[in-house]
Amino acid sequence: MAKGEVKGKVLRITLVRSPIGYAERQKKTVRALGLRRMNQTVEHADTAQIRGMIAKIPHLLRVEEQAG
Repeated sequence: MAKGEVKGKVLRITLVRSPIGYAERQKKTVRALGLRRMNQTVEHADTAQIRGMIAKIPHLLRVEEQAG
């Protein structure tokens, strides 16, 4: 398995709304997910930690599930 590959379920997370005007904690959650700019997409393994982060800011994100 190459570096950066994820086995199992994968979540594609896209920032669809700007965190400007929201609480600093929400901005930090967006950054912790690896999102820097609008319409940027990142892939993360489907873990409880990532799901928890998504649950805190669902109004800013679009999430798609994929089989890895």
